[in-house]
Amino acid sequence: MNGADALISTLVANHVTACFANPGTSEMQFVAALDGKPEMRPVLCLFEGVATGAADGYGRIAEKPACTLLHLGPGYGNGLANLHNARRAYTPIVNVVGDHATYHRQYDAPLNSDIEAIVSPNSIWVKSADTPESVAGLTAEAVAASFGPPGGPVSLILPADSAWLPAAGQPVMAQRPVRPAPAGQAVDGAARAIREASKPVVLIGGQACSAEGLKQAARLSAAGVTVFSDTFVARQMRGAGHYAPRRMQYFGEMALQELDGVDLMVFAGTTQPVAFFAYPNRPSVLVPDSARTLSLASREEDAVAGLAALGDALGAPAEGPVQPLKLPDGPASGPLSPQLAGIAIARHLPENAIVCDDAVTSGGGVAAPAMTARPHDVLALTGGAIGAGLPLAIGAAVAAPDRKVVSLNGDGAAMYTVQSLWTMARENLDVTCVVFANHTYRILNIEMTRTGAGQAGPSAAKLLDLGDPKIDWVSVAQGLGVQAVRCTTGEEFERAFEGAMAQRGPFFIEAAI
Repeated sequence: MNGADALISTLVANHVTACFANPGTSEMQFVAALDGKPEMRPVLCLFEGVATGAADGYGRIAEKPACTLLHLGPGYGNGLANLHNARRAYTPIVNVVGDHATYHRQYDAPLNSDIEAIVSPNSIWVKSADTPESVAGLTAEAVAASFGPPGGPVSLILPADSAWLPAAGQPVMAQRPVRPAPAGQAVDGAARAIREASKPVVLIGGQACSAEGLKQAARLSAAGVTVFSDTFVARQMRGAGHYAPRRMQYFGEMALQELDGVDLMVFAGTTQPVAFFAYPNRPSVLVPDSARTLSLASREEDAVAGLAALGDALGAPAEGPVQPLKLPDGPASGPLSPQLAGIAIARHLPENAIVCDDAVTSGGGVAAPAMTARPHDVLALTGGAIGAGLPLAIGAAVAAPDRKVVSLNGDGAAMYTVQSLWTMARENLDVTCVVFANHTYRILNIEMTRTGAGQAGPSAAKLLDLGDPKIDWVSVAQGLGVQAVRCTTGEEFERAFEGAMAQRGPFFIEAAI
């Protein structure tokens, strides 16, 4: 056994059995060691941002970490944006970052870099296994650290000589941490404040948006308390049979308008809401000036237990309201729009599907009719770094091969990680990809005005337009091995999406809007 064997053996012993990889020379010992551990599923991704986004999707669905295999500092750097999203989703991920042999670092070879400094901002734990004897123990430590709470990406740096030198011993088992319940005084204080408030709101996020968390939030709603969720939630059940809290608006002024008159905000599994960006003469904190704030349960605590205890303290009913099953009438007809696509998706989305939403300005057209569709999971863009929708779908499909996965993407966002399609084809993943092709960064056209920068002139427009030349999405998808169609009407989209839901394997729909 060498260090690489010890690493993979310890990962597998701790139920880390998927590896999303883009390896290089310094990681060849890890690659070779995979042949000795068939329990570990290796998935090749042609860009590190696909590997890290896939690990994020896997962790959100499997509720345990996958590992990534990344090539030194530049390889990690290529994957950083989706690790930023994963950090904001609090997703457990074990990044294995290869490094030069310990004795080679001193020569400052071309790929040499300060890996620890590069990985630290988006890692909740970082260590380097500088001896083969330390590999197994640090691997177990990394797995445990990835769970937090509240969890997140960790980075284990693996020098090449630590991988190839002998390493004796058995795999080391990780101790998974347990979330503590919130203090009783926090529950009592929240209950007392809610009784005294004239217009209280409970804002939930993170673990509080789990299926059980939503059940407990529904009880609060039945007791007369208004419940909001964070704007972007890592994983949330939607559709028939599930409680639908109100969602914090993306634009700050709209959020504050909805919160007008609120005199108390209680946070469960999240913190005070802030505007996504700063704008001239607009507030950053999205809490009414007159509102008192307090925390029921922090992100590190068991927010579900906190909500349950709060419901009991308020004498809430045992159950609260849930969404009915109400599919839109159809078929959708007319020139294609996000709204017509949303009608078709809501009509045909199968029960227990997983929707990975990176559709930016088009996503709302799907979300509204899907509120009463068959029950399904939604994985959102938690960190705002677009390009997550396709990789998230890879990870979700690997984690749950028996569930249909639907990836919703803006065309600008999809181009960030278009290499995902190749991996979907290679692994024959049951993913239907929808790209809303409006051939522009439409969100930036909106934000240009909101930031006070004015209307785009000829030069500015060149940085917002994607239509010269237009991307031929069908050719791109087919060239990467995925069957694809282009739809320009509601009828065409309805037929294409219904057909995709009835078959297995990867499928691509260009929604020309």
